Amino acid sequence: MGTMHRSGLAPRRTNENAKVVITTILGIVVGTFIGITLPSLSLKINFPSALISSLDVALSDGHLLSTHKSPEDFGSRKFPEIYVPTNPHGAELLPPGIVVAKTDLYLRRLWGEPNEDLKKKPKYLVTFTVGFEQRNHINTVVKKFSEDFQILLFHYDGRTTEWDQFEWSKTAIHISTRKQTKWWYAKRFLHPDVVSAYEYIFIWDEDLGVEHFNADKYIELVKKNGLEISQPGLEANNGLTWEMTKRRGDREVHKNTKEKSGWCSDPHLPPCAAFVEIMAPVFSREAWRCVWHMIQNDLVHGWGLDFALRRCVEPAHEKIGVVDSQWIIHKVIPSLGSQGKSENGKAPWQGVRERCKKEWTMFQNRLADADKEYLGRMVVKE
Repeated sequence: MGTMHRSGLAPRRTNENAKVVITTILGIVVGTFIGITLPSLSLKINFPSALISSLDVALSDGHLLSTHKSPEDFGSRKFPEIYVPTNPHGAELLPPGIVVAKTDLYLRRLWGEPNEDLKKKPKYLVTFTVGFEQRNHINTVVKKFSEDFQILLFHYDGRTTEWDQFEWSKTAIHISTRKQTKWWYAKRFLHPDVVSAYEYIFIWDEDLGVEHFNADKYIELVKKNGLEISQPGLEANNGLTWEMTKRRGDREVHKNTKEKSGWCSDPHLPPCAAFVEIMAPVFSREAWRCVWHMIQNDLVHGWGLDFALRRCVEPAHEKIGVVDSQWIIHKVIPSLGSQGKSENGKAPWQGVRERCKKEWTMFQNRLADADKEYLGRMVVKE
């Protein structure tokens, strides 16, 4: 009976052994195929668009990439592709955590810990476009600004190191290019992303008397009255052109005026309101971001810009004004004219003056054409 029992199980064991062998062979074949194709396998994973629109996760050597890896860890092998459309233009291929979209003009040391560089961060930026001949006057003006103000000098005569006779000059920022205007400098060196650290930006001429001006009190009044674009009141003298910017002795701030008959088509429009001159404007960082984009690269004198500033704040007749209780005097020093060139028998200042007037017309035409083009597109869409 025992012999009969053994002989009955033999065929079953043979079949089972065959299945094991076949399964093993198939496993080897499939495993080999996977091993060959796995390194080139790419999985597409979609993350929320606010973070990363897509990230290609490559499988290297058959293992998922660690979240702690960096491109340097993989050498020439494929690293996850990054594309972040919400990053600033040009930085889409960078992880958001390393992107620094804005900068500042804070002066830093060449040694020590970076987080210990700044004992105090200036809140406001004051710029003057200067020549060395006006150094003593500028020295007087700068003293009206506290440590909360960063001083920046644009030098149109190329002389910079001589200014170090003044102690404050050693911590000021100096930018020098010969025979340029403040609007040329502003367009190239005061990009909104460069000066965004400052709440207010002063872009002033070099010939302003400040005997009756205090910068800290000025800022207080600007904030109190909600002014996004402003200037100090001007003492009435031969340097006064517009009624709007004339100082009024009976108030802290004014936002409108009455001009000569026929000068104002609307009481809320320049030059009766929503208007300051270009000699001593002060901009909030938000207003400056708009104004900077309106400055033309080739129109360096800025004439006509004052009438267009209202485009950058709403309602303009409420957010543009003149601070009367902190006022200045326009000394009318013709330093800019001396930077011109005598041509066709004309004095240097005459050529500069003609260029100013020509630029005013060109700016007006460009703005009108831009309005017409934009409004034309709106009509077509409707």
